[in-house]
Amino acid sequence: MKYSEMSKSELLKEQEEVRHLYNQFKSRGLSLDMSRGKPSAGQIDEALGLLDVVNSKSGYKSEEGINCLNYGCPDGLAECKKLFGEILDVPAEKIFVGGNSSLNMMFDYILQCYTFGASVKSEPWSKQGKIKFLCPVPGYDRHFTICEYMGIEMINVPMTATGPDMDVVESLVKDPMVKGMFCVPKYSNPTGVTYSDETVRRLAKMEAADDFRIIWDNAYVIHDLFGKEDKLIDMLKECEKAGNLDRAVEFASTSKVSFSSAGVAVLAANADNLAYIKRRYSFQTIGYDKINQLRHVQYFKDLAGVKRHMALLSDIISPRFEAVLSALQKELAPLEIAEWTKPNGGYFISLDVMPGTAKRVWQLCKEGGVKLTNCGATFPYGKDPEDKNIRIAPTFPTVEELADATELLIISVKLAALEQLLK
Repeated sequence: MKYSEMSKSELLKEQEEVRHLYNQFKSRGLSLDMSRGKPSAGQIDEALGLLDVVNSKSGYKSEEGINCLNYGCPDGLAECKKLFGEILDVPAEKIFVGGNSSLNMMFDYILQCYTFGASVKSEPWSKQGKIKFLCPVPGYDRHFTICEYMGIEMINVPMTATGPDMDVVESLVKDPMVKGMFCVPKYSNPTGVTYSDETVRRLAKMEAADDFRIIWDNAYVIHDLFGKEDKLIDMLKECEKAGNLDRAVEFASTSKVSFSSAGVAVLAANADNLAYIKRRYSFQTIGYDKINQLRHVQYFKDLAGVKRHMALLSDIISPRFEAVLSALQKELAPLEIAEWTKPNGGYFISLDVMPGTAKRVWQLCKEGGVKLTNCGATFPYGKDPEDKNIRIAPTFPTVEELADATELLIISVKLAALEQLLK
Protein backbone atom coordinates (compact mmCIF):
# COMPACT_ATOMS: atom_id res chain seq x y z
CA MET A 1 0.00 0.00 0.00
CA LYS A 2 1.29 3.48 -0.86
CA TYR A 3 2.28 5.51 2.17
CA SER A 4 0.32 8.45 0.76
CA GLU A 5 -2.88 6.38 0.94
CA MET A 6 -2.40 5.20 4.54
CA SER A 7 -4.35 6.61 7.44
CA LYS A 8 -2.47 8.01 10.42
CA SER A 9 -3.06 4.87 12.44
CA GLU A 10 -1.75 2.74 9.58
CA LEU A 11 1.31 4.94 9.28
CA LEU A 12 1.99 4.66 13.01
CA LYS A 13 1.71 0.88 12.86
CA GLU A 14 4.04 0.78 9.86
CA GLN A 15 6.51 3.04 11.65
CA GLU A 16 6.56 0.73 14.65
CA GLU A 17 7.29 -2.30 12.46
CA VAL A 18 9.98 -0.53 10.43
CA ARG A 19 11.59 0.86 13.59
CA HIS A 20 11.77 -2.68 14.98
CA LEU A 21 13.52 -3.90 11.81
CA TYR A 22 15.93 -0.96 11.99
CA ASN A 23 16.85 -1.70 15.61
CA GLN A 24 17.53 -5.33 14.68
CA PHE A 25 19.98 -4.18 12.02
CA LYS A 26 21.56 -1.68 14.37
CA SER A 27 22.24 -4.37 16.93
CA ARG A 28 24.25 -6.38 14.40
CA GLY A 29 27.13 -3.91 14.45
CA LEU A 30 27.60 -3.78 10.68
CA SER A 31 30.46 -1.84 9.08
CA LEU A 32 29.81 -1.56 5.34
CA ASP A 33 30.86 1.09 2.83
CA MET A 34 28.89 2.26 -0.22
CA SER A 35 30.33 5.79 -0.17
CA ARG A 36 32.66 5.82 -3.18
CA GLY A 37 32.97 4.10 -6.53
CA LYS A 38 35.95 1.93 -5.68
CA PRO A 39 36.69 -1.20 -7.71
CA SER A 40 36.32 -4.45 -5.81
CA ALA A 41 39.20 -6.79 -5.09
CA GLY A 42 37.95 -9.10 -7.84
CA GLN A 43 38.16 -6.33 -10.43
CA ILE A 44 41.73 -5.53 -9.46
CA ASP A 45 42.67 -9.22 -9.54
CA GLU A 46 41.56 -9.43 -13.19
CA ALA A 47 44.32 -6.96 -14.13
CA LEU A 48 47.20 -8.45 -12.14
CA GLY A 49 48.74 -9.80 -15.33
CA LEU A 50 49.70 -6.21 -16.15
CA LEU A 51 52.47 -6.44 -13.57
CA ASP A 52 54.23 -9.24 -15.43
CA VAL A 53 54.15 -8.28 -19.12
CA VAL A 54 57.06 -5.85 -19.11
CA ASN A 55 60.40 -7.19 -17.86
CA SER A 56 64.02 -7.55 -18.87
CA LYS A 57 63.14 -10.51 -21.08
CA SER A 58 60.39 -8.73 -23.02
CA GLY A 59 62.40 -5.51 -23.18
CA TYR A 60 61.65 -1.92 -22.34
CA LYS A 61 61.44 -0.41 -25.81
CA SER A 62 58.36 0.93 -27.54
CA GLU A 63 57.32 0.06 -31.08
CA GLU A 64 59.30 3.09 -32.27
CA GLY A 65 62.40 1.95 -30.40
CA ILE A 66 62.08 4.43 -27.52
CA ASN A 67 63.75 3.27 -24.32
CA CYS A 68 60.89 3.56 -21.83
CA LEU A 69 63.33 3.65 -18.91
CA ASN A 70 64.83 6.94 -20.10
CA TYR A 71 63.65 10.46 -20.84
CA GLY A 72 61.80 11.28 -24.03
CA CYS A 73 58.40 11.05 -25.69
CA PRO A 74 56.75 13.61 -23.39
CA ASP A 75 53.31 13.35 -24.98
CA GLY A 76 53.07 9.55 -24.73
CA LEU A 77 53.99 6.41 -26.65
CA ALA A 78 52.52 6.17 -30.14
CA GLU A 79 50.99 2.76 -29.42
CA CYS A 80 49.36 4.07 -26.24
CA LYS A 81 47.85 6.98 -28.18
CA LYS A 82 46.57 4.51 -30.75
CA LEU A 83 44.93 2.34 -28.08
CA PHE A 84 43.20 5.28 -26.42
CA GLY A 85 42.21 6.62 -29.81
CA GLU A 86 40.35 3.35 -30.37
CA ILE A 87 38.78 3.50 -26.91
CA LEU A 88 37.59 7.09 -27.30
CA ASP A 89 36.91 6.79 -31.05
CA VAL A 90 39.10 9.78 -31.85
CA PRO A 91 42.22 10.00 -34.05
CA ALA A 92 45.41 9.06 -32.20
CA GLU A 93 47.00 12.40 -33.11
CA LYS A 94 44.48 14.15 -30.86
CA ILE A 95 45.66 12.21 -27.77
CA PHE A 96 48.06 13.34 -25.04
CA VAL A 97 49.05 10.65 -22.53
CA GLY A 98 49.54 11.79 -18.95
CA GLY A 99 50.06 10.17 -15.57
CA ASN A 100 47.60 7.96 -13.73
CA SER A 101 44.89 10.52 -12.88
CA SER A 102 42.46 12.18 -15.29
CA LEU A 103 41.19 14.28 -12.37
CA ASN A 104 44.70 15.71 -12.00
CA MET A 105 44.77 16.49 -15.73
CA MET A 106 41.40 18.26 -15.49
CA PHE A 107 42.61 20.29 -12.51
CA ASP A 108 45.76 21.29 -14.41
CA TYR A 109 43.80 22.26 -17.50
CA ILE A 110 41.35 24.48 -15.61
CA LEU A 111 44.25 26.05 -13.72
CA GLN A 112 45.94 26.73 -17.06
CA CYS A 113 42.84 28.54 -18.34
CA TYR A 114 42.46 30.39 -15.05
CA THR A 115 46.08 31.52 -14.86
CA PHE A 116 47.23 31.83 -18.49
CA GLY A 117 44.05 31.78 -20.55
CA ALA A 118 42.17 29.17 -22.56
CA SER A 119 44.22 29.89 -25.71
CA VAL A 120 47.11 32.03 -26.91
CA LYS A 121 44.58 34.72 -27.84
CA SER A 122 42.57 34.58 -24.60
CA GLU A 123 42.95 36.66 -21.45
CA PRO A 124 43.38 34.57 -18.28
CA TRP A 125 40.05 33.84 -16.64
CA SER A 126 41.44 35.20 -13.37
CA LYS A 127 41.80 38.67 -14.92
CA GLN A 128 38.26 38.84 -16.28
CA GLY A 129 36.34 39.05 -13.00
CA LYS A 130 34.16 36.52 -11.22
CA ILE A 131 33.94 33.58 -13.59
CA LYS A 132 31.26 30.91 -13.54
CA PHE A 133 30.92 27.23 -14.40
CA LEU A 134 27.76 25.33 -15.28
CA CYS A 135 27.32 22.14 -13.27
CA PRO A 136 24.82 19.45 -14.31
CA VAL A 137 23.15 18.16 -11.13
CA PRO A 138 23.18 15.73 -9.58
CA GLY A 139 26.81 15.45 -10.59
CA TYR A 140 30.36 14.51 -9.60
CA ASP A 141 31.53 15.99 -6.31
CA ARG A 142 35.19 16.19 -7.29
CA HIS A 143 34.34 18.42 -10.23
CA PHE A 144 32.61 20.78 -7.84
CA THR A 145 35.49 20.85 -5.37
CA ILE A 146 37.91 21.91 -8.15
CA CYS A 147 35.72 24.93 -8.86
CA GLU A 148 35.26 25.70 -5.18
CA TYR A 149 39.02 25.51 -4.57
CA MET A 150 39.67 28.00 -7.38
CA GLY A 151 36.87 30.34 -6.36
CA ILE A 152 34.81 29.67 -9.50
CA GLU A 153 31.11 30.31 -9.02
CA MET A 154 28.97 27.26 -9.80
CA ILE A 155 25.49 27.31 -11.32
CA ASN A 156 23.22 24.27 -11.15
CA VAL A 157 21.82 22.86 -14.39
CA PRO A 158 19.18 20.13 -14.05
CA MET A 159 19.93 16.76 -15.61
CA THR A 160 17.31 15.17 -17.84
CA ALA A 161 17.03 11.73 -19.42
CA THR A 162 19.11 12.98 -22.38
CA GLY A 163 21.74 15.02 -20.51
CA PRO A 164 21.78 18.53 -19.06
CA ASP A 165 18.70 20.66 -19.76
CA MET A 166 19.89 22.37 -22.91
CA ASP A 167 17.33 25.15 -22.81
CA VAL A 168 18.80 26.17 -19.45
CA VAL A 169 22.38 25.75 -20.69
CA GLU A 170 21.84 27.81 -23.84
CA SER A 171 20.25 30.58 -21.79
CA LEU A 172 23.04 30.67 -19.18
CA VAL A 173 25.99 30.66 -21.61
CA LYS A 174 24.84 34.00 -23.01
CA ASP A 175 26.58 35.43 -19.94
CA PRO A 176 30.21 36.03 -21.10
CA MET A 177 31.44 35.25 -17.58
CA VAL A 178 30.26 31.64 -17.93
CA LYS A 179 33.57 30.08 -18.94
CA GLY A 180 33.13 26.38 -18.51
CA MET A 181 31.03 23.32 -17.91
CA PHE A 182 31.75 19.88 -16.53
CA CYS A 183 30.16 16.94 -18.36
CA VAL A 184 30.31 13.20 -17.72
CA PRO A 185 28.66 12.36 -21.04
CA LYS A 186 28.41 8.58 -20.88
CA TYR A 187 26.86 6.84 -17.86
CA SER A 188 26.96 10.15 -16.02
CA ASN A 189 27.99 10.25 -12.36
CA PRO A 190 25.66 9.53 -10.53
CA THR A 191 22.57 9.25 -12.76
CA GLY A 192 23.96 6.89 -15.40
CA VAL A 193 22.51 9.07 -18.19
CA THR A 194 24.23 9.08 -21.59
CA TYR A 195 23.98 12.33 -23.53
CA SER A 196 21.80 12.13 -26.65
CA ASP A 197 23.14 13.05 -30.08
CA GLU A 198 21.03 16.20 -30.01
CA THR A 199 22.45 17.26 -26.64
CA VAL A 200 26.05 16.79 -27.83
CA ARG A 201 25.39 18.76 -31.01
CA ARG A 202 23.67 21.60 -29.15
CA LEU A 203 26.59 21.83 -26.73
CA ALA A 204 29.01 21.98 -29.66
CA LYS A 205 27.22 24.66 -31.65
CA MET A 206 25.58 26.92 -29.02
CA GLU A 207 26.66 30.55 -28.79
CA ALA A 208 29.06 31.10 -25.90
CA ALA A 209 32.20 33.08 -25.02
CA ASP A 210 35.18 32.33 -27.27
CA ASP A 211 37.08 31.01 -24.25
CA PHE A 212 34.19 28.88 -22.95
CA ARG A 213 35.42 25.33 -22.38
CA ILE A 214 33.59 22.03 -21.90
CA ILE A 215 35.44 19.57 -19.65
CA TRP A 216 34.34 16.33 -21.33
CA ASP A 217 35.05 13.78 -18.60
CA ASN A 218 34.47 10.52 -20.47
CA ALA A 219 35.34 8.39 -17.45
CA TYR A 220 32.92 5.54 -18.17
CA VAL A 221 33.24 5.32 -21.94
CA ILE A 222 33.73 1.52 -21.89
CA HIS A 223 32.01 0.67 -18.60
CA ASP A 224 28.94 -1.17 -19.88
CA LEU A 225 26.71 -3.38 -17.74
CA PHE A 226 24.13 -6.12 -18.34
CA GLY A 227 25.41 -6.74 -21.89
CA LYS A 228 24.06 -3.35 -23.00
CA GLU A 229 25.93 -0.40 -24.48
CA ASP A 230 24.83 3.21 -24.83
CA LYS A 231 26.18 5.10 -27.84
CA LEU A 232 27.85 8.51 -27.56
CA ILE A 233 28.91 10.59 -30.56
CA ASP A 234 32.31 12.30 -30.76
CA MET A 235 32.20 15.74 -29.14
CA LEU A 236 35.49 16.85 -30.70
CA LYS A 237 34.20 16.10 -34.19
CA GLU A 238 30.93 17.91 -33.48
CA CYS A 239 32.89 20.96 -32.29
CA GLU A 240 34.82 20.89 -35.57
CA LYS A 241 31.60 20.74 -37.57
CA ALA A 242 30.18 23.67 -35.62
CA GLY A 243 33.30 25.79 -36.09
CA ASN A 244 34.06 25.80 -32.36
CA LEU A 245 37.19 23.70 -32.61
CA ASP A 246 38.63 24.57 -29.19
CA ARG A 247 35.42 24.32 -27.19
CA ALA A 248 35.90 20.86 -25.65
CA VAL A 249 38.75 18.92 -24.08
CA GLU A 250 38.12 15.22 -23.45
CA PHE A 251 39.55 13.25 -20.52
CA ALA A 252 39.66 9.54 -19.67
CA SER A 253 41.71 6.97 -17.80
CA THR A 254 42.04 3.29 -16.97
CA SER A 255 41.57 3.92 -13.25
CA LYS A 256 38.56 1.59 -13.15
CA VAL A 257 39.85 -0.63 -15.96
CA SER A 258 43.25 -1.70 -14.63
CA PHE A 259 44.44 -0.24 -11.29
CA SER A 260 42.80 2.66 -9.50
CA SER A 261 46.03 4.38 -8.52
CA ALA A 262 48.30 3.03 -11.26
CA GLY A 263 46.36 3.34 -14.49
CA VAL A 264 46.95 5.61 -17.47
CA ALA A 265 45.17 8.93 -17.99
CA VAL A 266 44.80 10.85 -21.24
CA LEU A 267 43.26 13.96 -22.71
CA ALA A 268 42.12 14.53 -26.28
CA ALA A 269 41.68 17.85 -28.05
CA ASN A 270 41.57 19.41 -31.50
CA ALA A 271 44.80 20.72 -33.03
CA ASP A 272 45.23 24.27 -31.69
CA ASN A 273 43.94 23.36 -28.25
CA LEU A 274 46.25 20.36 -28.07
CA ALA A 275 49.28 22.40 -29.15
CA TYR A 276 48.57 24.96 -26.44
CA ILE A 277 48.17 22.24 -23.81
CA LYS A 278 51.36 20.46 -24.93
CA ARG A 279 53.32 23.67 -24.59
CA ARG A 280 52.23 23.99 -20.97
CA TYR A 281 53.16 20.37 -20.27
CA SER A 282 56.62 21.00 -21.75
CA PHE A 283 57.29 23.27 -18.75
CA GLN A 284 55.45 21.05 -16.29
CA THR A 285 57.09 17.67 -16.87
CA ILE A 286 59.82 15.92 -18.86
CA GLY A 287 57.48 13.00 -19.37
CA TYR A 288 55.16 10.56 -17.67
CA ASP A 289 55.57 6.88 -16.81
CA LYS A 290 56.26 5.20 -20.15
CA ILE A 291 56.71 1.78 -18.55
CA ASN A 292 53.12 1.99 -17.35
CA GLN A 293 51.98 3.01 -20.82
CA LEU A 294 53.96 0.14 -22.35
CA ARG A 295 52.59 -2.52 -20.03
CA HIS A 296 48.98 -1.38 -20.62
CA VAL A 297 49.45 -1.65 -24.37
CA GLN A 298 51.24 -4.98 -24.20
CA TYR A 299 48.60 -6.41 -21.86
CA PHE A 300 45.43 -5.18 -23.60
CA LYS A 301 46.95 -5.00 -27.13
CA ASP A 302 43.97 -3.38 -28.85
CA LEU A 303 40.33 -2.35 -28.42
CA ALA A 304 39.19 -5.97 -28.72
CA GLY A 305 41.45 -6.90 -25.81
CA VAL A 306 40.12 -4.01 -23.74
CA LYS A 307 36.54 -5.07 -24.44
CA ARG A 308 37.27 -8.66 -23.44
CA HIS A 309 38.64 -7.37 -20.15
CA MET A 310 35.65 -5.06 -19.62
CA ALA A 311 33.30 -7.99 -20.20
CA LEU A 312 35.02 -9.79 -17.31
CA LEU A 313 34.57 -6.71 -15.12
CA SER A 314 30.93 -6.44 -16.15
CA ASP A 315 30.40 -10.02 -14.97
CA ILE A 316 31.69 -8.92 -11.57
CA ILE A 317 29.88 -5.57 -11.35
CA SER A 318 26.50 -6.31 -12.95
CA PRO A 319 25.29 -8.70 -10.20
CA ARG A 320 26.04 -5.98 -7.65
CA PHE A 321 23.90 -3.46 -9.51
CA GLU A 322 21.19 -6.05 -9.95
CA ALA A 323 21.20 -6.83 -6.20
CA VAL A 324 20.55 -3.17 -5.39
CA LEU A 325 18.08 -2.46 -8.19
CA SER A 326 15.96 -5.56 -7.59
CA ALA A 327 15.72 -4.82 -3.85
CA LEU A 328 14.73 -1.20 -4.48
CA GLN A 329 12.11 -2.31 -6.99
CA LYS A 330 10.64 -4.94 -4.68
CA GLU A 331 10.58 -2.92 -1.45
CA LEU A 332 10.22 0.74 -2.43
CA ALA A 333 8.43 0.85 -5.79
CA PRO A 334 5.00 -0.13 -4.36
CA LEU A 335 5.27 2.58 -1.68
CA GLU A 336 6.03 5.43 -4.14
CA ILE A 337 8.36 7.18 -1.70
CA ALA A 338 11.52 7.07 -3.84
CA GLU A 339 12.80 7.02 -7.43
CA TRP A 340 16.09 5.75 -8.80
CA THR A 341 18.03 5.38 -12.01
CA LYS A 342 18.60 2.09 -13.83
CA PRO A 343 21.83 2.69 -15.76
CA ASN A 344 23.27 0.55 -18.55
CA GLY A 345 26.78 1.26 -17.32
CA GLY A 346 29.01 3.33 -15.10
CA TYR A 347 29.57 3.06 -11.38
CA PHE A 348 26.56 4.55 -9.61
CA ILE A 349 22.84 4.51 -8.96
CA SER A 350 21.16 7.83 -8.19
CA LEU A 351 18.43 7.51 -5.57
CA ASP A 352 15.92 10.29 -4.92
CA VAL A 353 14.09 9.83 -1.62
CA MET A 354 11.21 11.90 -0.28
CA PRO A 355 12.24 15.58 -0.35
CA GLY A 356 13.58 16.72 2.99
CA THR A 357 14.66 13.25 4.13
CA ALA A 358 18.03 12.45 2.48
CA LYS A 359 20.09 13.69 5.44
CA ARG A 360 17.94 11.67 7.79
CA VAL A 361 18.37 8.54 5.64
CA TRP A 362 22.13 9.11 5.62
CA GLN A 363 22.19 9.45 9.41
CA LEU A 364 20.09 6.35 9.96
CA CYS A 365 22.36 4.33 7.67
CA LYS A 366 25.45 5.63 9.45
CA GLU A 367 24.09 4.68 12.86
CA GLY A 368 23.07 1.29 11.47
CA GLY A 369 26.57 0.57 10.14
CA VAL A 370 26.42 1.55 6.44
CA LYS A 371 28.47 4.45 5.10
CA LEU A 372 26.97 6.40 2.20
CA THR A 373 28.29 9.33 0.17
CA ASN A 374 27.74 12.53 2.14
CA CYS A 375 24.37 14.10 1.47
CA GLY A 376 24.68 17.09 -0.81
CA ALA A 377 27.90 15.81 -2.38
CA THR A 378 26.20 15.50 -5.77
CA PHE A 379 25.52 19.27 -5.79
CA PRO A 380 27.85 22.29 -5.79
CA TYR A 381 28.86 23.52 -2.33
CA GLY A 382 27.41 20.32 -0.86
CA LYS A 383 23.90 21.80 -0.92
CA ASP A 384 21.10 19.65 -2.27
CA PRO A 385 18.25 22.18 -2.55
CA GLU A 386 15.58 19.53 -1.97
CA ASP A 387 17.56 17.28 0.39
CA LYS A 388 16.56 14.21 -1.57
CA ASN A 389 19.49 12.79 -3.59
CA ILE A 390 21.66 9.88 -2.44
CA ARG A 391 24.45 8.40 -4.58
CA ILE A 392 24.74 4.63 -4.28
CA ALA A 393 28.10 3.04 -5.13
CA PRO A 394 27.57 -0.74 -5.45
CA THR A 395 30.97 -1.82 -6.81
CA PHE A 396 33.17 -2.28 -3.74
CA PRO A 397 31.17 -4.48 -1.30
CA THR A 398 30.55 -8.16 -1.98
CA VAL A 399 27.10 -9.17 -3.22
CA GLU A 400 26.33 -10.52 0.25
CA GLU A 401 27.41 -7.28 1.90
CA LEU A 402 25.36 -5.32 -0.62
CA ALA A 403 22.26 -7.31 0.31
CA ASP A 404 22.65 -6.22 3.94
CA ALA A 405 23.61 -2.64 3.07
CA THR A 406 20.69 -2.23 0.66
CA GLU A 407 18.23 -3.72 3.13
CA LEU A 408 19.33 -1.23 5.77
CA LEU A 409 19.16 1.60 3.21
CA ILE A 410 15.59 0.62 2.30
CA ILE A 411 14.55 0.42 5.95
CA SER A 412 16.11 3.87 6.52
CA VAL A 413 14.29 5.34 3.50
CA LYS A 414 11.00 3.97 4.84
CA LEU A 415 11.63 5.18 8.37
CA ALA A 416 12.63 8.69 7.26
CA ALA A 417 9.56 8.93 5.02
CA LEU A 418 7.26 7.81 7.83
CA GLU A 419 8.78 10.36 10.21
CA GLN A 420 8.19 13.07 7.60
CA LEU A 421 4.59 12.03 6.96
CA LEU A 422 3.78 11.86 10.67
CA LYS A 423 5.11 15.32 11.54
